[in-house]
Amino acid sequence: MKILLTGATGYIGKRLLPVLLEQGHEVIACVRDRSRFDVKPSWNGKVTVFEVDFLTPPILENAPVDFDAAYYLIHSMAGSIGDFEEREAESARNFNAYLEQSKAKQVIYLTGVVNEESKLSKHLESRLQVEKILAGSSIPLTALRAGIVIGSGSASFEIIRDLVEKLPLMIAPKWLNSECQPIAVSNVLEFLTGVLGKAEYFNRSFDIGCGEALSYREMLLGFAEVRGLKRYIFTLPVMTPRLSSYWLYFITSTSYKLAVNLVNSMKVDLVCAENNLASDLGIKLVPYKESVRKAFSIIAQNAVISSWKDSYRSSLDSGSLKDYVEIPSHGCLTDIKTRVISKEEIEPVLENIWSIGGRRGWYYANFLWKLRGYLDKAFGGIGLRRGRTSPDRLFAGDALDFWRVLLADRESGRLLLFAEMKLPGEAWLEFRVEKKDENAVIYQIATFRPKGIWGRIYWFSVLPFHIFVFNGMINNIVRYRPPAA
Repeated sequence: MKILLTGATGYIGKRLLPVLLEQGHEVIACVRDRSRFDVKPSWNGKVTVFEVDFLTPPILENAPVDFDAAYYLIHSMAGSIGDFEEREAESARNFNAYLEQSKAKQVIYLTGVVNEESKLSKHLESRLQVEKILAGSSIPLTALRAGIVIGSGSASFEIIRDLVEKLPLMIAPKWLNSECQPIAVSNVLEFLTGVLGKAEYFNRSFDIGCGEALSYREMLLGFAEVRGLKRYIFTLPVMTPRLSSYWLYFITSTSYKLAVNLVNSMKVDLVCAENNLASDLGIKLVPYKESVRKAFSIIAQNAVISSWKDSYRSSLDSGSLKDYVEIPSHGCLTDIKTRVISKEEIEPVLENIWSIGGRRGWYYANFLWKLRGYLDKAFGGIGLRRGRTSPDRLFAGDALDFWRVLLADRESGRLLLFAEMKLPGEAWLEFRVEKKDENAVIYQIATFRPKGIWGRIYWFSVLPFHIFVFNGMINNIVRYRPPAA
């Protein structure tokens, strides 16, 4: 079959695409920014890329229409607090208008459990509204309603991990006693592909979960048990949604916007309604603790395919990478450091550049980088806690602490980062290695485009730190060699 896959650079989309290819399907990958999507050589002839933002009606004469089914994996929960409902509805309406011109025979939509419609959060109300819009199309809809998705890199998994690994004792909001039904990401993929092309599932919705209803408290304690940690949790009878959101925001790597939407969704029980879909499709449901073990197995193998943090929706809705790849020069302030290295040092230096941030750190004065992260978090930014998805691989669009990877061309030796911390301006950090005769030169260039007088005051106030931090960083990038395994 030929499949249209929206959200191809998202957490689920990145994992679903290779599964569809393994099953012999041809995929049209819908992305908002083509530069963020890497077509692997083994995908040639199997994957085509369609750059589209469904917040605006697609230009139909340029749009592919010869596909058999479509996956709708678009959402905006992490990107905003108050305005995502209309954005999601508009996106669904534009998607419907496009699909009406296609040859599609089925739409598959991954949404959220909505079994208490009278008490739904704005996020889940929006998900239900989108489901109703998609169901209004002439193309049959299959809606799969999931609760918390557990898998390496998922937002829910990483938030639970942050809480359990950082807090031996938790004074928590009362919503920790609310029940939900988590589901392993591997099961989500099985359901998504299992219903594909099967007419008996047209115009129907199904709740999907692991088969066991757990409170959030039980999930935290279960996670701790898997990790061999002793944890104590006490719940307060009263804690406002705002305080709960700040609690999640400051303790975990989530953005404040995502924390607000998660808290609002957690205030009610979200337990799956019973159905026979798993047994009909021959799917063996993975229990919660086993899904946690599987996630850590993937992490240990350095085989995490996707992370919620790599979505723009996890931080700033910054538009297209192409808007920032061209570093401006007019009105900008720069800090340029260079070092001459031998040709033999090129590969180790590139390895160090591509491993920067995350657990490796920034090679010099890491305590100052951490302090900058805490300050960013205090002023409503994302801080350093996002880390990085892979310890030694980077791709355009990846999150890297409080930076976004704009360009990662290992072959040409260039890495370009864009700052997503709170700043009175815009900032870029570039690393470039260029061969020069018998040697090579490593360039480390910090560029700042200030906004008004406060931007310039900020730059000159941190300039003394740049003098030794950036010097130390480039020196250690050249010198550092990881310890032998």
